[in-house]
Amino acid sequence: MIRGAIFDMDGTILDSNRLWDFVPIRYLARQGITAEPGISKKIFTMTLPEAIDYLIRTYGLKKTPEEVKTGIDELCLEMYEQDAPVKPGVLTLLEGLRDRGVPMAVATVTDRPMVEAALKKHGILEMFAGIVTAADVGAGKHEPLIFLKAAEMISCRPDETLVFEDGLHAIRTAKNADFPTVGVFDEESANAQEEIKSTSTYYLKDFSRCDEFLKEIFR
Repeated sequence: MIRGAIFDMDGTILDSNRLWDFVPIRYLARQGITAEPGISKKIFTMTLPEAIDYLIRTYGLKKTPEEVKTGIDELCLEMYEQDAPVKPGVLTLLEGLRDRGVPMAVATVTDRPMVEAALKKHGILEMFAGIVTAADVGAGKHEPLIFLKAAEMISCRPDETLVFEDGLHAIRTAKNADFPTVGVFDEESANAQEEIKSTSTYYLKDFSRCDEFLKEIFR
């Protein structure tokens, strides 16, 4: 029986993954610099410290890594406050879970100020009993700790807690930790959809039929 739900934020609740493509471009533009073509793909696989080091070295930035990180954080916070829409239909899903008395938490690798700013903007922050970030637990979603901590927040066991995720690696992690998973389509992971479908317990192409989905889960 399902008693709780954990939501990823970027690409699941919010249509925000695409915004990250513009972070290095916008940051450099604020320094009066035009970014090279394809910079977002080039730094996509880097850690944040690696990406910051790349920007400093490649563009000759006269800033410390800490100063660059502060500037990027400020830019990202602005994006979440202004440019990160909720996915169509997700509010109906959240309301349906709330009305059924299902406690919900957010588990995300995004920093807490950005998470709170985005959820508050859309009036859904109070729907969640808690937020767990990768920074809180010291690990990303290749490890289950972030999901286990979120389940603990809502006093639910993994096997009775749905995890809504758009990322294949995160779905695998949650599944291996005994969580039933809901794969959510996002354009940024379009090329992995067949594997996401086969790995997830449930799959949502979008949230347009979430009423039917909830009836199936809670029948």
